[in-house]
Amino acid sequence: MIIFGASISPFVRKAVAFAREKGIDIEHRPVPPHADDEDFKAASPFGKIPGMIDGDYYLADSTAIIHYVEAKHPDPALIPNEPQARGRVIWFDKFADTILVGGPAGTIFFNRVAAKFFGVEGDLAAADTAEKEGLPPVLDYLEGAIGNRDWLVGDTLTLADIAVAGPFKNLEYANTVIDWDAYPETKAYVDRVLARESFAELLAMDQAMVGG
Repeated sequence: MIIFGASISPFVRKAVAFAREKGIDIEHRPVPPHADDEDFKAASPFGKIPGMIDGDYYLADSTAIIHYVEAKHPDPALIPNEPQARGRVIWFDKFADTILVGGPAGTIFFNRVAAKFFGVEGDLAAADTAEKEGLPPVLDYLEGAIGNRDWLVGDTLTLADIAVAGPFKNLEYANTVIDWDAYPETKAYVDRVLARESFAELLAMDQAMVGG
């Protein structure tokens, strides 16, 4: 199995870490969006990352890839079968994609860091507004959702944790100011998830890219 995409993308990071938590022997090819790589273009015809090749099977989009991997490699289960737990895991995955990354985290990271890779000028005022006004309600929600538990859903790591914790590295790369004293459970939770071996190589690659 090959997963394409630069791991500085939280969507790529999520897909690769998910596969590694499964213990799957994957090849990660860290290509940028719209890379001139024939295999990548076959996997992701619109040039978005991540893309995946598994034998003669091609697939794009992190959610699609993750659900394919879960179905093909059900152990260990990272998306529970119990209906309520499954619903919560899928909610947190969408929360990460659409509310966290699609909201303040994405705005902050793009305008402070990613814009330069695309040769455009970032809107620093928009990043500042997202940091001061957009991010706190998201952190307030997470602090309550985590509580004093180790994991967001159940008593083991799930897709929910991989999806939610991953984007916090992009906030760090963007030098986001967070009053962690106000969010101690979230801070401990994010550190716990990102310390897992499944993230180690990805984060090292990211830091080399952003100069960390």
